[in-house]
Amino acid sequence: MKKITLFVTLLLLLFITLSVYTSHSLHEENQPIYENKKDYPTKTDDRNTEFKVVIDPGHGGKDVGATGASGQNEKDFTLSVSKKVQTLLKEESGIEVFMTRTEDSFISQESRYRPKYANKLNADVFISIHGNTFTDPTVSGTETFYYHKHSKYLANLIQEKVVEATGFRDRGIQKKDLFVVRDTKMPAVLIEVGYLTNPQEESEMWTEEFQDRVAASIVEGIKEYRS
Repeated sequence: MKKITLFVTLLLLLFITLSVYTSHSLHEENQPIYENKKDYPTKTDDRNTEFKVVIDPGHGGKDVGATGASGQNEKDFTLSVSKKVQTLLKEESGIEVFMTRTEDSFISQESRYRPKYANKLNADVFISIHGNTFTDPTVSGTETFYYHKHSKYLANLIQEKVVEATGFRDRGIQKKDLFVVRDTKMPAVLIEVGYLTNPQEESEMWTEEFQDRVAASIVEGIKEYRS
């Protein structure tokens, strides 16, 4: 009798173990592939709420950013493109756009104002716009940085759209510890449109036509992310 009881007990334990393992395996299989899907909960599920976009023109004021081959400053390029993005987004229904700066004003990095501003708004996405720099003037291309896994999908979208608009070398996306994308709670990316220190790229980057294309491509990426 004792042997039968022991056998039944062992069978029960084996059944419980297999059940837990199977449940865990199914749970793992149903996990989202973060690299290819939007895995961050936003308000896009509720179409009655505004989709909040924060556009961050890099640098400003005494923080001039990169100095281009022609001597012009990155801060002016980023503000010009950002204002064009703002104008286009204002034409989109269901989207509310905010700017971290709308003029040539200095924003201290120590204050961490940019991510704090987006977090306070409970924004859906944060996009920081920049122009790149390097000591070698032949270095070229467009690249996008992100930090959190939930930002990777957005980074891929923005990179794809902007590369198509610039026609520059596709340098891809990269995870990088930058406070503007690290400290933001929502999906956040920093787009380096092109190299201002590359004379050929810079000459294009300051034209209205080029900036209009880039602004439209960023808006296209935002809209596709939202859909």
